[in-house]
Amino acid sequence: MCTSGAMYSDEDSIDRIIEMAWEDRTPFEAIEYQFGLKENDVRKVMRENLKRSSFELLRERVKGRKTKHTKTSESNRFKSKNQK
Repeated sequence: MCTSGAMYSDEDSIDRIIEMAWEDRTPFEAIEYQFGLKENDVRKVMRENLKRSSFELLRERVKGRKTKHTKTSESNRFKSKNQK
């Protein structure tokens, strides 16, 4: 259970959360909408499920990236009807 109250114990959900976090153009708001996890909760999932070096690599990659936050991104990407 996360601080936001969302469950993420399902292995497929964890894999999808990690995949979305690695994607450059998937904002944390999309992960929150789909899984109910805030950015800090996503970090916790990543820290618990990745090797330390992979987690640190992800954090370096995401730090300061405008596309990971909807408010700072100018992107108006196509969104599939299958996406939540």
